[in-house]
Amino acid sequence: MDGVLVHEDVPIPGAQEFIEALKRAGTPFLVLTNNSIYTPRDLRVRLLGSGIDVPEHAIWTSALATAQFLDDQRPGGSAYVVGEAGLTTALHDIGYVMTERDPDYVVLGETRTYSFESITRAIRLVDGGARFIATNPDPSGPSHAGKVPATGSVAALIRTATGRSPYFIGKPNPLMMRSALNRLEAHSETTVMVGDRMDTDIISGLEAGLRTVLVTTGSTRPEQVEMFPYRPTRVVESIADLLEMVTDG
Repeated sequence: MDGVLVHEDVPIPGAQEFIEALKRAGTPFLVLTNNSIYTPRDLRVRLLGSGIDVPEHAIWTSALATAQFLDDQRPGGSAYVVGEAGLTTALHDIGYVMTERDPDYVVLGETRTYSFESITRAIRLVDGGARFIATNPDPSGPSHAGKVPATGSVAALIRTATGRSPYFIGKPNPLMMRSALNRLEAHSETTVMVGDRMDTDIISGLEAGLRTVLVTTGSTRPEQVEMFPYRPTRVVESIADLLEMVTDG
């Protein structure tokens, strides 16, 4: 989503046309994001404000992937959650109970209001035997004021304090790609992953068996591609260069 369709709230040229072309062609698609702060409804409204009309059911977040993983692993469980509405709503929707008393899991997600108290509680619960899950490993994220700490940085703090590493659900874990494929009822051989980061989008698509396209409107610059030991199937300047993939079938 970020770096491919929008920069913050500014649409990337060609993004609106690409989404509309997918819809006209009847091509199933999902917009993916590692950001667990927002619900799909929130993100739909945000994209609409940028002129991009993505249906709510076509948005797949690390929070939804995390909830699906927990529902598969331990249905009807309990969790202590450090995160915002995108994550707590997803866990409520699968029937999870939010509790500070002997939870099955500590689940760490993105939030703009990390507190010493909540992190300390998470550390003590992990020390007490709660399983440690994090929505995504991103160490930092963008904001209008500059870089801000993200889930990966806070997870590192808890890991250092407890000696226990979290299991990350979001990209680059190919689990997120496979859960997206299942949601689309699609096969890896007929699906393309479009992303702006070699170290999350492209590697997770590659490991899930997808063809991959890197757009250079986001994090990875063209000159950085050769630094990685793997390559995308294709590198393009922006999403606008992929319109022919849809219109030509």
